[in-house]
Amino acid sequence: MNPDEVAHLLRGAGVPWWIAGGWAIDLHLGRRTRAHDDIDVLVLRPHLPQLREQLTGWDVHAADPPGTLRPWPVGEELPRGVHDVWCRPTSTADWRLQLMVDDLVDAGAGGEQEWVYRRDARIRRAWRTLSGPASTAQRAVLAPEVQLLYKSAGPRAKDEADFVQVAEVLDSSRRVWLIEALRLTTAQHPWVDQLRVIASP
Repeated sequence: MNPDEVAHLLRGAGVPWWIAGGWAIDLHLGRRTRAHDDIDVLVLRPHLPQLREQLTGWDVHAADPPGTLRPWPVGEELPRGVHDVWCRPTSTADWRLQLMVDDLVDAGAGGEQEWVYRRDARIRRAWRTLSGPASTAQRAVLAPEVQLLYKSAGPRAKDEADFVQVAEVLDSSRRVWLIEALRLTTAQHPWVDQLRVIASP
């Protein structure tokens, strides 16, 4: 499944969603860097009912409890601890789509709700700023600095490779945001020094 197919599948859901994972990295770079077995899509918990309705007819499973998949029928509200939903066209098909479920928190003083990083609630931002420069009218793409933050927790070889490629093309504001977020999550994350070196004249 590719981003255009996801856009077609989720068209009409009426709620925001973002291409995430390795595809988000490739779209930001403007080129295909590696093969992708499936595609990740970031969604917000309040919008799960609409997205589940849009996937009526698909075989959809929730990671509930985490690490264990069980069917998620239309109309059921998922527990707050569920952050991953796996989707495929039929029960015999390969998994094609993974929904990564994130939460919103009140910004206070009547402000718009904010996206909150599920691994560290101190990291948050207006949810409308989650769209990166690779977004189009047909499909939003997760901002590269947010995607790298997710990849920073126990990075695998492919995550390290993604970081190296994307870090060099991040603009200064996105680089600063990522540095600050990494400093909150990990006392001495190696990516912080690498980002600083890239930023040096």
